[in-house]
Amino acid sequence: MARQSRSARSAAFRARIILECSAGTSNAAVAAKLRTTGFTVGLWRNRFIREGVAGLGDEPRPGAPREIGDEQVERVVQMTLEKAPKGATHWSSRMLAAKTGLSQSTISRIWRAFGLKPHRAEGFQLSSDPLLIDKVRDIVGLYLDPPHHALVLCVDEKSQIQALSRTQPVLPMRVGQLERRTHDYTRHGVTSLFAALDIATGNVLGKCYRRHRSVEFLDFLNKIDAAVPGDLDVHLVLDNYGTHKTKLIHRWLLKRPRYHLHFTPTHASWLNQVERWFALLTERQIKRGSHRSVQELEDAIREFIKINNQQPKPFRWTKSADQILASIARFATSTLAAHTPAVCTRNQ
Repeated sequence: MARQSRSARSAAFRARIILECSAGTSNAAVAAKLRTTGFTVGLWRNRFIREGVAGLGDEPRPGAPREIGDEQVERVVQMTLEKAPKGATHWSSRMLAAKTGLSQSTISRIWRAFGLKPHRAEGFQLSSDPLLIDKVRDIVGLYLDPPHHALVLCVDEKSQIQALSRTQPVLPMRVGQLERRTHDYTRHGVTSLFAALDIATGNVLGKCYRRHRSVEFLDFLNKIDAAVPGDLDVHLVLDNYGTHKTKLIHRWLLKRPRYHLHFTPTHASWLNQVERWFALLTERQIKRGSHRSVQELEDAIREFIKINNQQPKPFRWTKSADQILASIARFATSTLAAHTPAVCTRNQ
């Protein structure tokens, strides 16, 4: 009982008390060693003497008996999962309470107990790339076992970043009050950020452009080429955007055989680590920022990159290709299974 990590913490603690007492140690000594009180040690010592191991469990606690039966709980869960209310896409606790005759707080407690959140939904997109398996293994292999005497860069564009300013001054945060801002804003133009993340160091090379074409991408490749030592091979992780595959880019790569391109599967941009860095940029600098011009926005982005590179921290990739592919397979299987009964019903 004391060694099992999955057992209740209270049960493991009581077991350790008994094990210490079995050596003939006094209650005070055991209490000092386990950082508890002598009363607690004496309580569980006496309980163990009277009832044995069974006495280390919790006794029934006082309180009113449960008024909701298992059948009612099952009905609430079943209606939440399998039915939708009339005139709505999902249940609210009040709507389901009115339908079942239970109280709103009861519905909420049942939902919490079963982890049900009808008011929330998440998006997903499964890749339909026929080379999904090969591409996942290729890119994850770069992350987990990068080649020697080479540089692995995750490259992508964060396009159409809007320079927005609020129509009224922002009220700063105060004690007991959140920062406040107007819901409407004024647009001052857009910029696109091309960035390359070094997976080994976390250092980021970035440049802002007013347009987003293969010409700008070629200029950024020249910037990368000037920054990387000439004796290193360069592996670029890219998505399948059209600007990465034009004839202009193809000719540039043919003249530089040290560059090796690794394309992510379609609808799988999460494989590109620079996307996680873009999320940090959005969260910390862009989302709540107020910029009155594109130049001001670009200055803020360059400042963020500068501060990032002063103390860069690489992302730590933990999942293997087999784990990722197994997770995708489970998700695809469960998605298909959820819709198979409905398809069969319609066919009948």
